Amino acid sequence: MNLMEIIENRRAYRSLQPVEINEGLARDLATAASLSPSCNNKQPWRFVFAFDTDVLERLKGTMNKGNEWTKADSMIIAVTSRKDMDCLIKEREYYLFDTGMATAFLILRATELGLVAHPIAGYDEDKAKEILGIPVDMRLITLVNVGKHFLPANALLSAKQAEIEKTRPERLPLSEIMRLNHF
Repeated sequence: MNLMEIIENRRAYRSLQPVEINEGLARDLATAASLSPSCNNKQPWRFVFAFDTDVLERLKGTMNKGNEWTKADSMIIAVTSRKDMDCLIKEREYYLFDTGMATAFLILRATELGLVAHPIAGYDEDKAKEILGIPVDMRLITLVNVGKHFLPANALLSAKQAEIEKTRPERLPLSEIMRLNHF
């Protein structure tokens, strides 16, 4: 699969089934993330790969309503960073951008491996940080839920979520997101 095919195949599916997770897979995904560019090569990202059954179950308990589908996850990756770990140039704080790029590399590698890596914002940050032992001064930016896509949609999904699994949501046309030479 070439890069454009991986990008086209990447989807934030919610209908997941279990997949075998091990330290080797976590290291593979972390390696992909580590190759991402960052401001002055500061590499501000930190990841916690949670796949131990007890830790994973406790972490699933931090999810907001609507994220019940995460109960089928095989691994949850906590994406963390801190503002002072990256460039601070006037009001520009690069840590979120750089960590986002590293997370995208990780997600694309997971896609290449035939996995779903779905980032979410709906969780209790304080509880998740406590469960994973993430220092209080670190920002838990997202949780990336990992599994294998499952069709037909599993019973954990709402009817609306199950419908979304069938086709890629529409993307904005380039005319809305792209400008040439001037905004």
